[in-house]
Amino acid sequence: MDRLRRYVKAGNLRYPALAVVALTFLVTGMLLASSFGSTKPVQAAPAAAAVNHGPPSFVNLADSLGPSVVNIRVTKIQKTELPDMPGFDGGPFGDMFKRFFGDMHGQFPRQFKSRGAGSGVVINSNGTILTNNHVVDGASEIIVTMNDKQEYKARVVGRDPKTDLAVIKIDAKGQFQAAKLGDSDALRVGEWVLAIGNPFGLSNTITSGIVSAKGRIIGAGPYDDFIQTDAPINPGNSGGPLFNMRGEVIGINTAIIPDGQGIGFAIPVNTAKTLLPELISKGKVTRGYLGVNIQSITPDLAASLNLKNTKGALVSEVQKDSPAEQAGVKRGDVITGFNGKDVKDNHELASAVAATPIGKSVPLKIVRDGKEMTLNVKIGDLSTQETGEVQKSEAEPQGKWGLQLRDLTPELARRMGLKREKGVVVAGVRSGSPADESSVRAGDIILEVNRQPVNKAEDMKQMMEQSKGKDSLLLLIQRGGNTLYIVLKAA
Repeated sequence: MDRLRRYVKAGNLRYPALAVVALTFLVTGMLLASSFGSTKPVQAAPAAAAVNHGPPSFVNLADSLGPSVVNIRVTKIQKTELPDMPGFDGGPFGDMFKRFFGDMHGQFPRQFKSRGAGSGVVINSNGTILTNNHVVDGASEIIVTMNDKQEYKARVVGRDPKTDLAVIKIDAKGQFQAAKLGDSDALRVGEWVLAIGNPFGLSNTITSGIVSAKGRIIGAGPYDDFIQTDAPINPGNSGGPLFNMRGEVIGINTAIIPDGQGIGFAIPVNTAKTLLPELISKGKVTRGYLGVNIQSITPDLAASLNLKNTKGALVSEVQKDSPAEQAGVKRGDVITGFNGKDVKDNHELASAVAATPIGKSVPLKIVRDGKEMTLNVKIGDLSTQETGEVQKSEAEPQGKWGLQLRDLTPELARRMGLKREKGVVVAGVRSGSPADESSVRAGDIILEVNRQPVNKAEDMKQMMEQSKGKDSLLLLIQRGGNTLYIVLKAA
């Protein structure tokens, strides 16, 4: 999973998150076999009737789909600060440099142009193109090259960083061949798919493969839901379409795994179809807002919370004055249903809430202390929340659990950028300890132990002493601006 979270965008732009995909040259050879013990030739059995188990021909699809796929070249203006040259600011070398060249401080350019490339697919004959946000984000100039080598300038119509989708439009009159958008929900694992794009600047390259999996979560964002395919996807394919055998777009190629041959990811086209009306009309996407921090339910959490299974989304924090708080949602609730549909996990709930119209009242099924109940919540408008980073301490961890604890004082809270002034700070975690194995980190703020609030380190130590003989502790912690439950398991 860590490799999946360190995914890279499949574009040629040099973003910090990008990595270079190494090309592996496969060397094939022939193996010659000899029979040393046989004195008689062995007659081969009659050959069975040849059966064509190979893939279908993609010739007709390639001919018909190519004109709807475009190459996107972007130019970005990036700023840089040139560092001072050590030893040249004063001293003999600096004086000599100024005598020959004058004082050139501030005369060097502070901006430079960077160029990158990606792919896109025409979705309207008026020249509207669907691509990835990371392909065009920050672009000062966009040039679109069609299959017939015609070039056009384009402009950004709308972007959605959360799903990495963007819409651009060609600044020219004309009729362009548009691709048909299919139904990614109907896509089945094992189906043949075609990826068309411009990997490494090689225009209109077609690769084939199958759908390896659906609903992949790779840590790309809050609305992860990727199609996994083994159709080769390389830098430059970003924003290009993934087609089914009916010639319909069922995904937008967006991500690859470093060194992960045969593993590529595409955004389901149904995600794009949901967002397109707002992207085109408003230039951005508005999303529903519930106002809770949620997490998935592991088997350990389910056991600690006396849940029957791991289905649903666990509420680790309810934001003040949010729709959830007004509806009566509480920390520790498990949301099992939203707007008449079951909730499988936190990712499914996040997507469902985001897609709900602002102002709509929906039923919310929850489990609280083993009891099922239904609340009605009025969906709000999503607003971003700033999170701070907790500083860490170098204290030496102690005790059975491998935790070094400190009281959260007002002064410490101020230095750590925290609003609360009560709680227990994890000052250190011993490597290999139960706390380390349970992913507790230095800098975490412990708010509860086994559903009981803790305000002082001494109180928590007593509670941990009283837990002798127990296999685990249920902790509620604050990390940055978020809260989450962690099961601390004994060694």
